Amino acid sequence: MPKPKIAIVHDWLTNMGGAEKTVLALHEAFPDAPIYTSVYEPDKMPDFAGLDIRTTWLQRLPKPLRALHKFFPILRVWAFRSLDLSEYDALVVSSSAESKQITKRPDQIVVCYCHTPIRYYWSHYHEYKKDPGFGKLNWLIRLVMPLIVPAMRRADYKAAQQVDVFIANSSEVQARIKKYYNRPATIVHPPVEVDRFTEQALNKDREGYVVVGRQVPYKRVDLAVAACTQLSLPLTVYGRGSEHERLKKLAGPTVQFKVDASDVEVAQGLGHAKAFIFSAEEDFGIVQAEALAAGTPVIGLNKAGTKEIVEDGKSGVLFNEQTVPALVAAIRRFETMSFLPATLHRKAKRFHKTLFINKMQKIVYDHLPRRK
Repeated sequence: MPKPKIAIVHDWLTNMGGAEKTVLALHEAFPDAPIYTSVYEPDKMPDFAGLDIRTTWLQRLPKPLRALHKFFPILRVWAFRSLDLSEYDALVVSSSAESKQITKRPDQIVVCYCHTPIRYYWSHYHEYKKDPGFGKLNWLIRLVMPLIVPAMRRADYKAAQQVDVFIANSSEVQARIKKYYNRPATIVHPPVEVDRFTEQALNKDREGYVVVGRQVPYKRVDLAVAACTQLSLPLTVYGRGSEHERLKKLAGPTVQFKVDASDVEVAQGLGHAKAFIFSAEEDFGIVQAEALAAGTPVIGLNKAGTKEIVEDGKSGVLFNEQTVPALVAAIRRFETMSFLPATLHRKAKRFHKTLFINKMQKIVYDHLPRRK
């Protein structure tokens, strides 16, 4: 029997995050599979250098227009539908946006690793409408969203029905898939390169707090900046985003920003911090598991994916409200506690990348014979 042909499909490859790390792990699981995506910015994605990346017609737009692709979800729908993927036996779709819109051959299997049903259509529509995260253009997005979202929801729901197997990254996302798509899903936690943080986990000399991630409204980095400023505690904020300038204005003298830190610098930053602060209501939040792998406890919001990663009092401290007073109280509580870095590193191993790869291979190959 010939070896099955598999392709990986992902929304876009323009900046590194947890979803993009998941795509790299999918490539390890299926090394012969090309990666299809709407647009690709190689200069921002060095980890993908040398891989077989295939883009849609959106890639041919002038770079200034291509950079605005997130404004045009309808174009992404058309772009993914235009891809000819008929030569493959299985399509492994990594999706939090429109990549589910691919055209499926009747005897193809589609396995969707769902980071979340599209947040700005479904679970967090009202939050996005209030603050879309486009800065000076927010007013325009607020006007357009009610006009296009109902039709886009219908298109997204229809695309979800052609998926053969849904995989959720957390129980929170599993519940959303059932609620919005009326589909069951198996949970496979995202891959964490636990071994990359072994050296950091040995570090016992720790000081200050750290935040890592995109500085966009829903991440609520402002809570960490405001809380540490109020308590006069050192905080290092890694990353950039639409909120960056506002955060700098909020920050007191104990808060410093590092915009273009390398992966090594971020890992070192995690490994030298007393705690990692995570104020977002995130679908999973892979960086929290990376913090534990570095031996660093997490101070996190007691919702969504954080509840599956952090055990209150054992691997960090949970707080219940997205407010500065709630986070201040959590930090003060944390200051009275102690955690063993080696123990936290061991706890992170349940998210090890090898487990993810093995589970994804089994799910895909187990379903392939049904399509023969």
